[in-house]
Amino acid sequence: MASKLHQLRSKAVQASEFVAKHGCAYYKELLEKNKQHIVQPPTVEKCQELSKQLFYTRLASYSIPGRYESFWKELDGVKHIWTNREDLKIEDAGIAALFGLELYAWFCVGEIVGRGFTFTGYYV
Repeated sequence: MASKLHQLRSKAVQASEFVAKHGCAYYKELLEKNKQHIVQPPTVEKCQELSKQLFYTRLASYSIPGRYESFWKELDGVKHIWTNREDLKIEDAGIAALFGLELYAWFCVGEIVGRGFTFTGYYV
């Protein structure tokens, strides 16, 4: 165990020396290569504008439409299972019941944690 620790320590020292020697040049090269992405001058207003653009772009393209579509796909799957419930195996029903029980347990734990780890909500 001590030899592994010594090897790990020597590798960490080598990595640290490499970064100290070549880190600045790599940083400058990286900035030069990606200078088209740097906004000049870096003002607070421009940063706020960019953050709003990023937020609303992600909201419009990833968040709500994707989740809406996923919800309807899941609902169609549940409807399909419900219409073919006579083909449902007992194992699948058991897994669904355990999943529902797990969701309820997480809800209860969340409520307890939200109250500051008290069962009644009051410190007695």
